[in-house]
Amino acid sequence: QVTLVESGGGLVQPGGSLRLSCAASGSIISINAMGWYRQAPGKERELVAMYTSGRTNYAESVKGRFEITTDKAKNTVYLQMNSLKPEDTAVYYCNAAGVRVDFISGPRTYWGQGTQVTVSS
Repeated sequence: QVTLVESGGGLVQPGGSLRLSCAASGSIISINAMGWYRQAPGKERELVAMYTSGRTNYAESVKGRFEITTDKAKNTVYLQMNSLKPEDTAVYYCNAAGVRVDFISGPRTYWGQGTQVTVSS
């Protein structure tokens, strides 16, 4: 069983910063990619940032403002969010893809429970 635990969400004023963290725990052999998605009310879930094998991918709307980093030894991914805007308000979900827990089963994808980020004055 693999669990993703997120932290760091909250309420921040426009222009402010927040740092999200997500730690994957369980009998993990390897993780291919870790990243963040978000879902605003009435909208579909969208990719925010993803870290895969040393490469990063960002949504156009967050480029230059958000930075994703990882600590592979701790199976942890971080999202530093700067210059936050009201349109960044959403529930942010951690995602771990290509997770292997043994050498028999195929890779699986896991999601965190979500953390609320609200940008408002």
